[in-house]
Amino acid sequence: MVQVNIIAKVESMALPLITSLGLELVEIEYKSEGRQMVLRVFIDKEGGIMLDDCAAVSKELSALLDVEDIIPGKFSLEVSSPGLNRPLKSRADYDRYTGKLVKIKTFTPTADDAGNLRKTFLGNLVGVDGDLIHVKLQEGQSASIPFSAVAKANLEFEI
Repeated sequence: MVQVNIIAKVESMALPLITSLGLELVEIEYKSEGRQMVLRVFIDKEGGIMLDDCAAVSKELSALLDVEDIIPGKFSLEVSSPGLNRPLKSRADYDRYTGKLVKIKTFTPTADDAGNLRKTFLGNLVGVDGDLIHVKLQEGQSASIPFSAVAKANLEFEI
């Protein structure tokens, strides 16, 4: 629960900063790795992230975190691109990446349009309608997945 509170506080500080730099906040992670806590901030922008973008966010956010002192003890700050398998978090993400190959994992088995129960859906994102995400699966059938059923969704690297 402490980690969730820290992530929420960092997000409220980082979001205005990242937006002011013309970037998008994708995700924040705060977790233990070995004996050290790591705060990871994933950023993106149209055309991709450059090293200078990461350095600018790291410098500014580090200064804010030092002043606000919301994270107890020592931690390491890492700022990077979400990579090729970018997570899909918001409705805007799904709208932006319509037509792209995605992998969606659900909390519980969910039926595809052929009636097969599954927890992993791999295919091209067709679009979003109301609270349903529509995917044309690689096997040929389709699926309509409720947002509330999604445990994790990512873009998949296309060859």
